[in-house]
Amino acid sequence: MFKFLPPAALSMGLLAAFTGYAASFTIVLAGLNAMGASAAQAATGLFFATLGMGICSIWLPLLTRVPSAVAWSTPGAAFLASSAAPEGGFAAATGAFLIAAVMIVATGVMPTLARIIAGIPKPVAAALLAGVLVNLCIAPAIALGEMPLAAAIILGAWAVGHALHRMAAIPFALLALVAVVALLPTGDVTVTAGMDRAHWLPVLAPIWPQFALQDVLSLAVPLYLVTMAGQNIPGFAVLSLNGYAVDQGQMLRNTGFASILIAPFGSIPVNMSAITAAMMAGDDAGSDASKRYIAGVVSGMAYVGLAFAAGAITTLTTLAPMALLTAVAGLALLPALGGALRGATKAPNQMEAPVLTFVLTAGGVTILGLSGAFWGVLAGTALWQLKARRLQD
Repeated sequence: MFKFLPPAALSMGLLAAFTGYAASFTIVLAGLNAMGASAAQAATGLFFATLGMGICSIWLPLLTRVPSAVAWSTPGAAFLASSAAPEGGFAAATGAFLIAAVMIVATGVMPTLARIIAGIPKPVAAALLAGVLVNLCIAPAIALGEMPLAAAIILGAWAVGHALHRMAAIPFALLALVAVVALLPTGDVTVTAGMDRAHWLPVLAPIWPQFALQDVLSLAVPLYLVTMAGQNIPGFAVLSLNGYAVDQGQMLRNTGFASILIAPFGSIPVNMSAITAAMMAGDDAGSDASKRYIAGVVSGMAYVGLAFAAGAITTLTTLAPMALLTAVAGLALLPALGGALRGATKAPNQMEAPVLTFVLTAGGVTILGLSGAFWGVLAGTALWQLKARRLQD
């Protein structure tokens, strides 16, 4: 396929895949569990999410000759982890995943919808993301209260890794989690097999999705919005800043269609990535910018390989107390929370609207059966527009 494989592209592609997976798979599992997924369903969802981003990471760079980094929706998973399970259980959540994926495709097809999303004030979108992330980001503090010694060891390992290199922080925390589970008494844990033990694969059975207007507004729409605001838009910006021509519609259609295909298996959407794109679009992936797309292809191949570990990983995580798992997930999201808070407060004369969005989203308020994330972005955008008109007068 390639006349040669540049060593820099190979190493950076593998590093990007490992970093992207290790830093956020616990967040994906936390989100699926919060939506009522069984161990087997969570393993299947993780498998297809990893496989989906792997195939897209191979296909898009080959199609565009751009280091198009694809990831699962980490902020979307964080939103799910901080939300209550729908009345219809995981089948209803699967329906929301499917609707969100359709909306992503629609955004790539209809410029009008893309303009509507772009019309949401950026500080309000950032506040929505911050409100989604904050409840999971306080999980390390909660874990310290519940399991002081175990949580302190994980936090200490995270701090040491961060001091060495920010990309090493979460791998260090995960290694500490494994050591804590293996060496310290963390309470009674029941291991439920989430895979076919004979093949170490998840049970690859689709879930018949359920649809309800309440779930569309409370789950699908916020999932779509945080995916666009937290992943797709920053991912496009990183590629543009590195001098690559970006066909946003094409990328949204491809990742959205892949998300439609994997949604019936309990998978969250896949989308463009900013962090791994920054790794693969820069000089570290090779001096020849026209060959850096190879790093994206390599990362995709690595993701496909990692997908087949989903059953084992899901089963092994049942050995760890949920408080510690969510603590690691929260640590992984701290940089994203910091960036979202900065973005939410960058307009000093328009502080009220983002703050309102943040508190409604973070507070988890449910009004008329609709989630705080829905009301947060609605109320924040309305207040922003009202004040903008007053400031113009």
